[in-house]
Amino acid sequence: MRTLFLLAAGASSLAVAAPVTVFAETAAPAAKAVPASDNPMLAKWTGPFEGVPPWDKMQPSLFPAAFEAAMAEYRAEVHKIRDDESPATFKNVNEAMQLSGQTMTRLFGLWGVQVSNQSNAEVQAIDKEWSPKLAGFFDEFNLDQKLFQRHKAVYDKRASLKLTPEQLRIVERDYEGFVRRGALLTPAQKAQVTQINQDLSGAFSDFSAKVLADEETWIVIDDKADLAGLSDSFVASLKDAADERKLPGKWVVVNTRSSVQPLLNASTNRALREKVWRAFTNRGDNGNANDTNATIVKILKMRSDRAKLLGFKNHAWYRMDDTMAKDPAKAMDLMMRVWGPAVARVHQEVADMQAIADAEAKSGKGAKITIEPWDYRFYAEKVRKAKYDLDEGEIKPYLELNNILQGAFYAAGRNYDLAFKENTGEIPVFDPNVRTFAVTDKRDGSNVGVFYFDGYARAGKRSGAWMTTYRSQQGLGGEQNVLASNNNNFVKGGAGEPTLISLDDATTLFHEFGHAIHYFLQDVYYPALAETPRDFVEYPSQVNENWLLTRDVLDQYAKHYKTGEPMPQALVDKIEKSSTFNQGFETVEYLSSAILDMKIHDRDQPVTDPKAFEKATLAEIGMPKEMVMRHRLPQFNHLFADDGYSAGYYSYLWSETMDADTWAAFTEAGSPWDKATADKFRAILLSTGNETDRAEAYRAFRGRDPDVKALLKKRGFPTE
Repeated sequence: MRTLFLLAAGASSLAVAAPVTVFAETAAPAAKAVPASDNPMLAKWTGPFEGVPPWDKMQPSLFPAAFEAAMAEYRAEVHKIRDDESPATFKNVNEAMQLSGQTMTRLFGLWGVQVSNQSNAEVQAIDKEWSPKLAGFFDEFNLDQKLFQRHKAVYDKRASLKLTPEQLRIVERDYEGFVRRGALLTPAQKAQVTQINQDLSGAFSDFSAKVLADEETWIVIDDKADLAGLSDSFVASLKDAADERKLPGKWVVVNTRSSVQPLLNASTNRALREKVWRAFTNRGDNGNANDTNATIVKILKMRSDRAKLLGFKNHAWYRMDDTMAKDPAKAMDLMMRVWGPAVARVHQEVADMQAIADAEAKSGKGAKITIEPWDYRFYAEKVRKAKYDLDEGEIKPYLELNNILQGAFYAAGRNYDLAFKENTGEIPVFDPNVRTFAVTDKRDGSNVGVFYFDGYARAGKRSGAWMTTYRSQQGLGGEQNVLASNNNNFVKGGAGEPTLISLDDATTLFHEFGHAIHYFLQDVYYPALAETPRDFVEYPSQVNENWLLTRDVLDQYAKHYKTGEPMPQALVDKIEKSSTFNQGFETVEYLSSAILDMKIHDRDQPVTDPKAFEKATLAEIGMPKEMVMRHRLPQFNHLFADDGYSAGYYSYLWSETMDADTWAAFTEAGSPWDKATADKFRAILLSTGNETDRAEAYRAFRGRDPDVKALLKKRGFPTE
């Protein structure tokens, strides 16, 4: 079972944990363990759609016994493959490994939701205990010499086995994966790697829990006058948040992006903006029990030690060995090519904002100020209004959550022949607000799978937005459909109010849905060739963002929540004219985080003072003082909650380079709905997983490598 097998090298905590407030909640006492034979977490999934997860039976107390049983089953399966005395072949080694571990796959699908969508103190305690155990468990196989020799035997005679190109790719990638994870090390070195992986898993869990604790703090607003500038629907959501915390007559801003960003955009209370901004940017960096800096130091040291043990120069080289970019310098070169124009644009944006602030002070409409980071979003909206006669408050009434979701479905149907029919109530869900949709292929009516939509923020759910598959498509062992989810943290409208989202939120919805589309369209036989390189993963999702602002989607699905009238063409025109607005801010906010990620991991000696490193590196690259990184190091879950995006946060820009060039292909074809281009995109890139080198696949689609000029043009930066 390839996916589980690859978890071994630095197997992450599966949690990115759910909010825990500083007003501490008491964990419920653990229930009595259920025998493995009766444990619903281990049962095969039943019901419609080829079986669905038993979310209605999920309980934290069920998982420890389930882990034990699933590990025993998987160990027996792998040992049977390892100890087979017949000659090693592709079928009895590589293929057999892909067919193993089905129980563990299902269990991890459930546990991933438990820690990310339904967490609490009991879940965090289980995660802290079991993440190191699971890391050590998978290292048993990654570092098992006899199992490696079985793979090596197939690898050594691969030229004479008459393998298909896909089979040959699997044999070579399996062998290289073993080597990358330490198969050629001495026994003593293997023991070191195993210990590091276990210790890393514990540190990841610790980091997640600490950030989570800070994200469940909140700021109380006592005076209604302090709500000036905020929309009625957002104020209603703040009141609901206060009521949930038993603070009647007050309003609460929870310390998460979905609550903080709308306030920074619109609040006219500068002192409140600063207070909220400081609380948000200082998550994990308050010198208290939830401070993550010491945890980061431990993680960096262990990553450095592991990379050197495995024969790599450093962690960046280790993580990028199986990516499109390969070389950290290549990724850094792309980032720095965009960084200069982005910083220059920020200076222009700040000058525009300062001019407005100065004019307000001169006219007596405002105090004399210098633009600070907590002012950026607020004054950017003023500039948008002045330059384009456009502000977020004008757009938001047309972006009702359900309508925008339907718009995403529409685009997927028109481009890729996918149809979505809601069936909420027919199958179990893990929260009453989760909606489910049957996905079919419009060409023949066949079932593609089920789409789960978990749209709202709540206690127990980690912040941000992400896509998850509970079951992925494959042909080996019998064709299986896809169970995929999108998980967002939109702030639900108050009682009787619709859920209105910002243009950024709508873009995020289309982005995450692009990931789901990628998996729904997958058509591979071998699951080992399903997972794409990290710097390709974001490409399909970023391409999908482009359809949000097409006239067809806006005209049909961007309807005013009160009147039902579609967004007027004049407003659409203003949005399009302002499409490159604030791109300096958007680019620098992201790139500063990506550059620091690479710099902190592409070095000989690990950083021992993250706070000093962050400050010095930002000064070195010329970070504008009016801005802050999108993810400061102390709260950078992408980097320190697991290994996933470490030395890989650049991948968003790498993918966006392909995205911009792909959108140019549709433009060149004459329409964003050109079916021939969509079919080619689907056939060559979206449905093929990792069956061929992704750079070669892109060249087959576009006839050349991606052109970074398309990215610069899209963001409104100079191309020369």
